[in-house]
Amino acid sequence: MAKTAAFIFCVMNIESLRQYCLSLPHTKEDVKWGADLCFTIASKMYCVAGIESPMKVSFKCSDQDFDLLIERPGIVPAPYMARNKWAMVEKASSLTITEWEHYIKQSYFLIISKLPKKTIKELSMP
Repeated sequence: MAKTAAFIFCVMNIESLRQYCLSLPHTKEDVKWGADLCFTIASKMYCVAGIESPMKVSFKCSDQDFDLLIERPGIVPAPYMARNKWAMVEKASSLTITEWEHYIKQSYFLIISKLPKKTIKELSMP
């Protein structure tokens, strides 16, 4: 069974988001600013979800994906982070589960690509 097959849900919710993010290697979670669940790799955020309902989730995007995503209903530039190409999903059904997984994983790898080579090497070690 493929690893992502365990994450098949009808609509993304906070628990399925947690399960997916924590399945990515070396991910840590932390609550910041009192009500935001942050998922990090080497202390760098790649996904932030508001704990309060309705769930709002922000993640880093490629330049092209950012422009396409913010044209969709229910997705806006993330406050304070739009200049860094972070999008905020305000309505979970704006993305399919496959898209959620794609964009979260893409954010994860975009953040890893900016880490120092030494940190990347340390993460690769058992």
